[in-house]
Amino acid sequence: MIVIFNPTAGPRRSAILDRVLTALRCAGAEVDLRPTACPRDATRIAETLTPPADGLVVAAGGDGTLSEVADGLLRNSLARELRLGVIPLGTANVLAHEIGLGRNPRAIASTLLAGVPKPLHAGRIHAADGAERTFLMMAGAGFDAAVVAAVTPELKRFCGKGAYILHTLRLACRGGFGDLDVRIDGVAMKAKSVVVCNGCHYGGPYRLAPAADLSRAEFEVVLIDAAGGFSTFAQGLRLMLGILHRAPGVRIVRGREVEIGGSGPLQADGDVAADLPVRVSASEVVLSLMTPAPVRA
Repeated sequence: MIVIFNPTAGPRRSAILDRVLTALRCAGAEVDLRPTACPRDATRIAETLTPPADGLVVAAGGDGTLSEVADGLLRNSLARELRLGVIPLGTANVLAHEIGLGRNPRAIASTLLAGVPKPLHAGRIHAADGAERTFLMMAGAGFDAAVVAAVTPELKRFCGKGAYILHTLRLACRGGFGDLDVRIDGVAMKAKSVVVCNGCHYGGPYRLAPAADLSRAEFEVVLIDAAGGFSTFAQGLRLMLGILHRAPGVRIVRGREVEIGGSGPLQADGDVAADLPVRVSASEVVLSLMTPAPVRA
């Protein structure tokens, strides 16, 4: 297998990776390590690699790294011969929560070696300047994108999830978020915040769009009518309780193509991905994602 990883990860994350690699090698796996050298390098590596004997390409990192690797695999001419594996080393690890993959190194190694491959339809972001990129879990505009844009890499390394909480509180007090013009499969709508959900989880273990399914080439688009002030705190509490999708002023619309107008950043899988306006579409190309095998009773 080929493992694509960021060699500058902190000591705690490096220790987790080392334990997973040890478990893989103890099981007899051949591991080809491919370190990244700069942003978007994971995409270049995945796009140009020749499939290993077992066809397994593993992204070791957070959700942003996973998206970069998936982006490269989708561009690889031999994509149908490849399977995508995950070693979760990030802050939120939303995709890992989505597939039920924890942080136990032996369980991660077992999933890579003997897990169940399942279809994954990624999302595609089409920016106004012609640039395109992949996301796996969600793409958001409005309040959540403003929070992501405010978090610096240094603060994220130092505070982890606390960096997002800090800027959520700061921006909630500031307020002043305008409407976004949204079109879902051609139908016009407005919202203060928009989250295009490819999977049901958001921000880690929290379920935002319960009907979303990675194996379906279709999104659940969450439209939120208020942002900033008390509404942000109420929304955060409801998200943690798993009931935000049922709250007043929150709508979920299913669709395959979403256009988001207005101004400001778009975040995708926890990283700033583009500036508005953008078009988001469901990819027809299917990736094969390794997921944990069912536990036998």
